[in-house]
Amino acid sequence: MTPGTTGNDPDHVTLRQILAYDEDGILRLLLAPAGQDAAVHGMIIGDEGADRPQDGRIVLATGLAPGLPGTPAAVREAARRGAAAVVLRESRTAPVPDEVLAVAEECGIALLARAEWADWGDTIALLRSATAFAAVGRGDPTGDSAAGGGLAALATATARSCGGSITVEDTQFRVLAHSATGPEADGVRRSTILGGRVPDLRVAELRRSGLLRALWTSQDVIHRPADGDSPERLIVAVRSGGEMLGSLWAAADGQRLSSDAAEVLRRAAALAVPHLLRHRLRESGTVRREAHALRGLLHGNGDRRAHLWSLGLPPDSPCAVVVAVRDTRDGPGSDRTLEALAAQSTASRPAARVLREQDQVAVVLPVTDGAGSREALALARELDGLAAGIPGAAPVWIGAGQAVASGLEASHSYGKALLVVRALRDREARRRDPRPVRHAGPGDVGPTIDALHMLDAVRPVWESGDGPVHELIRADLAAGGDLVRSLAAYLETAGDVPLAARRLVLHPNTLRYRLRRARERFDIDLDDPDTRLVLALAVRLTEVV
Repeated sequence: MTPGTTGNDPDHVTLRQILAYDEDGILRLLLAPAGQDAAVHGMIIGDEGADRPQDGRIVLATGLAPGLPGTPAAVREAARRGAAAVVLRESRTAPVPDEVLAVAEECGIALLARAEWADWGDTIALLRSATAFAAVGRGDPTGDSAAGGGLAALATATARSCGGSITVEDTQFRVLAHSATGPEADGVRRSTILGGRVPDLRVAELRRSGLLRALWTSQDVIHRPADGDSPERLIVAVRSGGEMLGSLWAAADGQRLSSDAAEVLRRAAALAVPHLLRHRLRESGTVRREAHALRGLLHGNGDRRAHLWSLGLPPDSPCAVVVAVRDTRDGPGSDRTLEALAAQSTASRPAARVLREQDQVAVVLPVTDGAGSREALALARELDGLAAGIPGAAPVWIGAGQAVASGLEASHSYGKALLVVRALRDREARRRDPRPVRHAGPGDVGPTIDALHMLDAVRPVWESGDGPVHELIRADLAAGGDLVRSLAAYLETAGDVPLAARRLVLHPNTLRYRLRRARERFDIDLDDPDTRLVLALAVRLTEVV
């Protein structure tokens, strides 16, 4: 079949079928000069396909951003090699330029854009799943009877053909679909269906018996004879290529399985492939789309109402943000600690939405109107207790932002929570608290937050100046910073030399010597109030985190 034609070839899918299958909006059609019914014969990564024919394939332009100068030429080259379409990365800040659209129109090649929240793995999974879905059931009675009804219809049709009860599970032993359960069904099947997953004790038993190992490695139907109250079962893995997607289980439900039950189950496994691919695609896409929406909401980027809709949060409900930030200087165990905090937030607050990235966990917490700040602080306290109880846990600071009237204002609460974390770290670094305090709300560290704002404002003035204080700071930091630390302690204790010396673990005479050296070497007058103010700001600017 030549590119641009349609038919019953199981190796192709049309552009229209791909877009209809794409319920999550991974791809957006920009233009299709030859129409949407042209056949697509697979896909190819742009870099891999540079020296090969691309007849009828979708080219994934993984190395190209829409605005790059080479993009129009790359689209033109894909069309010359016979590609059916090109997929480009697109973002809110970098839409596909008109020049690229004009080249695609001129060359007659379809152009698509990948959603900002998705990645190339999602795109590949979509195309692979859509192709399998388009081919499923062609000429197969079970597939024909289940067409359009999804996994539930496939389970029902398979049960009718093999004379047993069918359960479809994913690789996490979760039940995705099942046929009707008769009164003679065994207890394991009933508990599996009612619980939505295979009970843990049952999984452990299957693992000990070696059946799961056989299922994961076998290419054929596995037979398990009846044993006491457990009826005869047939099990088959659902695979796409070498990848395990799930399994189908047939159980004799008050009657014997049909003589061709193994063949029926084998065909059903092939028919289940696109459905399980879709399940996996939808599951991973949901996680990634929610992460994208949370990131946009916290940073105030994009359409905040659309982000709330993606997260299932009403726009008129109050919320607060809690942020846990790890010490980036820490080694092993840091990620483990943050993963535990993310899991705890989700488990203890089902309505919360959690974003785990890099060195922090951010929690958008729906709260009660009027009590939001207390609820956010309660979660911060809970997470602090959990982190403190993890052996070898990395230092983690947890800030609760103020409650806001709507999730549309979540970025304000997020910014405040980050300031609280910064204030906690600053206090701990300067040893202001006798014991480290690792969680707080804005009201607990308000003066420190105000001081940090002022220090941020004065930093450009300090960095553009010069004079004796600048010379002292630069020279002493280059030599190790002992004098800067001594001056910081002296100023913070309002000139109380014995108290400052105790904080520094020094003899008071040693501290007096250092202060005298500052006066003599850098001509610093510590009795002058303006000098003390500049010094106080300077030493704080060198320490602030």
